[in-house]
Amino acid sequence: MSIKLGVIMDPIEGIKVSKDSTFAMLLEAQKRGYEIHYLQARDLFLKDDAVIANTAQIRVQDQASNWFEASASSQLEMSYFDVVLMRKDPPMNMEYIYTTYLLDRVQKLGTLVVNHPTSLRNANEKLFATQFDDCITPYVVTQQQAVLNEFIDEHKQVVVKPLDGMAGDSIFQVNYDDTNRNVILETITQLDQRTVMAQKLIPEYVDGDKRVLLINGEPILYALLRVPSKGELRANLAKGGTGQGIELNARDRYICEQIKPALQDMQLCFVGIDIIGKYLTEINVTSPTGIRELDKMYDLNISKTLFDHLESQLKAG
Repeated sequence: MSIKLGVIMDPIEGIKVSKDSTFAMLLEAQKRGYEIHYLQARDLFLKDDAVIANTAQIRVQDQASNWFEASASSQLEMSYFDVVLMRKDPPMNMEYIYTTYLLDRVQKLGTLVVNHPTSLRNANEKLFATQFDDCITPYVVTQQQAVLNEFIDEHKQVVVKPLDGMAGDSIFQVNYDDTNRNVILETITQLDQRTVMAQKLIPEYVDGDKRVLLINGEPILYALLRVPSKGELRANLAKGGTGQGIELNARDRYICEQIKPALQDMQLCFVGIDIIGKYLTEINVTSPTGIRELDKMYDLNISKTLFDHLESQLKAG
């Protein structure tokens, strides 16, 4: 199947090839003979009702250096592409949202945008999980330090994080007797001016945080268990956590079944959820990672499963 693919991502020259899920997708697309174009969000613009981009056609090599070759940049209307992968990392700031507005127009012209741009806006990676009551730990979302203090008094040990972060940035554990409690809350809420989420601490965090990948709501049967380093709350690999493979258990599969209808309804085709102990903590929809690690551990090809699904969508129209 001859497919023209546009990939919106952060600068390709700065990626870590051995860990980058977008790069795994590029390798699979190239294997299938796709025409692949690379661009950044800033390369998009709207002119006379056409969404246009400065793009470069690329080839990729699975090696530690010189992993891509790019042609000279040219301008193309985004409707030229059969599929566009939106793989820019958070933060979900206004510039990101403006990009999704442009991609909404591209989607309406018949290009398959993954994930759906409207759903990228609507499915905040922290808040989205709160729609699934029997899958989550107690939480509160607020700008108010007073509300956070009440929650801490009730639950004794909590985790507080901004709604727009990634890779474990600005996540705090706050205990009811913490002498730094007030300054932490002042800082993270920017003195009651920034909305944050607090969740009851899940003690099993010491055993690791599972990243489960789902394609069209169906989970890959193995998860990447990210185990925090000693004395560290955050298990993110970017924060020093170590990764190991683990098979999904019955509770993991139950959580996946609960969220599957919403993912399919919102056309969130490629998603990574985080599970600690028995609880869903986040639903990552922007640029989930973990493909390369799981492929290597279990001799998988997760990108093949993804593109098989995308091709079936294109055939179905």
